[in-house]
Amino acid sequence: MMRNSDSSFPASQSRLFVLVAGEASGDLLGAGLIQALRERYPHARFAGIGGPRMIAAGLDAWYPAERLAVMGLVEVLPRLFELLAIRRDVARRAIALKPDAFVGIDAPDFNLGLERTLKRAGVRTVHYVSPSVWAWREKRAAKIGRSADRVLCLFPMEPPIYARHGVDARFVGHPLADEMPLEPDRAAAREALGLPQDAPVLAVLPGSRLGEIARLGADFVAAARLLAERIPGLRVVAPMANAQCRAAFEHVAGASPAVTENTDATPAILVTDGRAQEAMFAADAVLLASGTAALEAMLAKRPMVVAYRIAPMTYRIVKGLGLLKTERYALPNILAGRDLVAERMQHDCTPEALAAALQPALERREIDPGLLAEYRRLHLELRRDASRSAAAAIAELVGPAVPAGAA
Repeated sequence: MMRNSDSSFPASQSRLFVLVAGEASGDLLGAGLIQALRERYPHARFAGIGGPRMIAAGLDAWYPAERLAVMGLVEVLPRLFELLAIRRDVARRAIALKPDAFVGIDAPDFNLGLERTLKRAGVRTVHYVSPSVWAWREKRAAKIGRSADRVLCLFPMEPPIYARHGVDARFVGHPLADEMPLEPDRAAAREALGLPQDAPVLAVLPGSRLGEIARLGADFVAAARLLAERIPGLRVVAPMANAQCRAAFEHVAGASPAVTENTDATPAILVTDGRAQEAMFAADAVLLASGTAALEAMLAKRPMVVAYRIAPMTYRIVKGLGLLKTERYALPNILAGRDLVAERMQHDCTPEALAAALQPALERREIDPGLLAEYRRLHLELRRDASRSAAAAIAELVGPAVPAGAA
């Protein structure tokens, strides 16, 4: 039951933080941030919008995070008035409560406008997780600075971009780098998933959104079939983000004998609910949709092929207007500043091209030592105890804790 009264907080001198997160990833970040802020401010109070992890960490949730979890223009339009009403209500409550800081966690379409309103009203504002200013129009950094007093960045190449536009941004590290081990245990992951220790294993991750699975799923399955014909005993595991993604993937893949039969040439695909990190740890190579999964595969120390495809008209508009400012798409390549992993985008995203790029790693069964060394270097660079680093950056704006009972 969400609380609907601003009177849920009595007047006091303890610190108050309002946080808004709109997706599962933001809920995870928010929970870690609440815990780290509480270490600095033991009597702090937290309110806003969050998911079950943030609520468990102590958030007084005015709305559940899933109310904001809408992707894409078509999906947003039917709920636009509801989302605008929620944003107005959060702004009203926050201005009335005068929190020590407002923290918008990702969800830029919702949070940046809210932050701008609150900043104008005199509330300190922080945006946690920079939008991809390195990929799209860099001038967005200046616009973000008009909303946020400080931007907390997960990647080291982001603060210099903001600095060029006079925006205060701090690199705090990536929570996944803190969470994932430097030396993943492949044998343990295979045992947990019921996969043989001596078989070649391919992990397939066609995305966590239904549109991604619709665009990529069939080609990923077809690539797995081609590889099964070339690599004896190949096992394929496909972790799905949720039940809807699983149903969509099984529907796309169901027409393929690779899913319905189990012969030497076309092995069945093991579809799991979640367990993406285990699947990556277990794999000899990973085929995945461009996005955060590429970062996870890098932290899992696995060879990978990163693929993506958008609607042809959208692609022509993006390229024609010069909206995309990067020639690299996969996060490992962007972080390294060079091509570490294979990318197969748009017209190059075909079953034949995907299979050809994956085959050497599946046959070799061991990662190239040079690639492994670069993965480790990047992992250590991102490992900064992100939640505590983010809390420290916020504490610089807020100031020290006020003793309980202080006048």
